[in-house]
Amino acid sequence: MLSLTLGKSDRFCDGVSRRNFMRLGALGIGGLTMADLLRAEAQAGGGSSNKAIINIHMAGGPSHQDTFDLKPDSPAEFRGEFNPIQTNVPGLDICEHFPNLARMGDKFAVIRSLTGMISDHSDFHTQTGYGRKDLSNVGGRPSIGSVVAKLLGPAGTGAPPFIGYNGSYPGYLGPIYKPYSPRGGDLRLSGALTAERLNSRTQLLADLDQIRRDVDNSGQMEALDAYTQTAVDVVTSAKVADALDLNKADAKTRQRYGARDGDSFLRAFRLVQTGVRAVTFNWGSWDTHGNNFGHLKKQLPKLDLAMSALLQDLHDHGMADDVSVVMWGEFGRTPRINPGAGRDHWLALATCFLAGGGMRTGQAVGRSTKNAENVKDRPVHLQEVFATLYHCLGIDVAKTMLADPNGRPQYLLDRRQPIRELV
Repeated sequence: MLSLTLGKSDRFCDGVSRRNFMRLGALGIGGLTMADLLRAEAQAGGGSSNKAIINIHMAGGPSHQDTFDLKPDSPAEFRGEFNPIQTNVPGLDICEHFPNLARMGDKFAVIRSLTGMISDHSDFHTQTGYGRKDLSNVGGRPSIGSVVAKLLGPAGTGAPPFIGYNGSYPGYLGPIYKPYSPRGGDLRLSGALTAERLNSRTQLLADLDQIRRDVDNSGQMEALDAYTQTAVDVVTSAKVADALDLNKADAKTRQRYGARDGDSFLRAFRLVQTGVRAVTFNWGSWDTHGNNFGHLKKQLPKLDLAMSALLQDLHDHGMADDVSVVMWGEFGRTPRINPGAGRDHWLALATCFLAGGGMRTGQAVGRSTKNAENVKDRPVHLQEVFATLYHCLGIDVAKTMLADPNGRPQYLLDRRQPIRELV
């Protein structure tokens, strides 16, 4: 077993520092290795399409009525301080702090009637479509990134199928489908361990397995060596490492994303360019119980720069039909502004931002009531968004089932109809 340390240790509750190391080795040398992961993904099939997803969680829950569903005709205690501006799509108005996005309203869609949100300050349900207790007896529901890693596998470019910078929820699929979580974007060899020495150690593994290889007539040992070599290539290849290293990005491009504030968006774009199928990350701070408008005045312009740059790059590089982008939080915010100039948690209604994936963008789906407190028409459930995202990835949720550890087949979703307006 070979361990590559990628930074300081940050241990999770199970005592394993998943962020900070990557293990390579052959089956039987010990533990769950990257080679094991690649082998399982190959057995699952896939690996040929360019479909991908970028899932952005707005941690804390964004105020829908201050971003993509403004209510200028409501009383001041509901309306707030921001005004809507027109996008380049008639009838699709968004917040005045999104001037760049307003110029590309045709490249995204907004769900203004999102329901089914859960009172949980985490990204669990924006990654899985379920609450934490669902199927908890068999490990819980897997995230869309873990499902994509299992069903589609690696793209064949040497890039891992799933990279995540926030919660890791493989659910009943097991830890083999957890995302790679490079710390600080670092996926390079550390210390004196060079690519040459790593390859020498890989050769040593092959030598140690020679006896087994001599008695194995099925060819399986040769296959194991191939997966081990692929695992080594993921780490030693400059492609993924360069995508994570934004110092190698064009300075003007990085500035267009908003420098450091937009780094996560730029890194996500560079990763899907290399063949990563699913990228997830948290962005911003949206739990605005107080000083909602002062906070958003600083944060929304940064989001405007980063998201507009991401959508433009996907379009300019011919990736908009293949890469789906979803941005949402765990719930909405209260229609009435509280005494601290903030908005509190609101489960009845939220909003969702969607782009790419070949979706019919340039529209708002659903309407909320006068003060943005409830759905007025066309409710869209949380799982309908997931059904749409799976559809864009080429996964038919009406037919696809995965076995849980007890051998029972499980549908990916309970609500399996994509949003008809978008697909």
